[in-house]
Amino acid sequence: MSKVCAVLCLALLAFCAPSFAQQSVPADLQQQMTETEFKAAGLDKLTPAELSALNAWLQRKVSSETAVAVEQVREQAKEEGRKEVVDKNRGFFHFGSNDPIDSSLVGEFSGFAKGKRYTLENGQVWQQTDDARLAGVRRSSPKVSIKPGLMGAWYLRIDGFNTSAKVQRIE
Repeated sequence: MSKVCAVLCLALLAFCAPSFAQQSVPADLQQQMTETEFKAAGLDKLTPAELSALNAWLQRKVSSETAVAVEQVREQAKEEGRKEVVDKNRGFFHFGSNDPIDSSLVGEFSGFAKGKRYTLENGQVWQQTDDARLAGVRRSSPKVSIKPGLMGAWYLRIDGFNTSAKVQRIE
């Protein structure tokens, strides 16, 4: 089999690979190419045994490349799903990422108090677990930062104030 035939087969594979992922390759190249294309590629000069070997190689190559592509897509989807779970569950039971959370509170902030719940713009709900106070402060939808501390603790700080309150994610 000549190098021209091999190059032709690889070009055919590259061109047709996306459609092969969803269907099997027809039994031979004669079914995939017009008669003119078949002759122009010089494939009509192959013996029936050579053409059969070429078709078998092409079938194996497409199957192999399709399997590799499917596995790559599967691994990428797994990683994206894992990342989504980690990001979505930050702050729950030492789970997820320890990156700070920057958001805004929903509604009015009127100071810290133990047991108070804070709903963030991103949908997370945190509850204060310590006695930190920030009395006399009134802000509408202030920006906040929640940062991890030691031993799974998280601390909420309102933008513009130094006082932090220990919080626990509840939703």
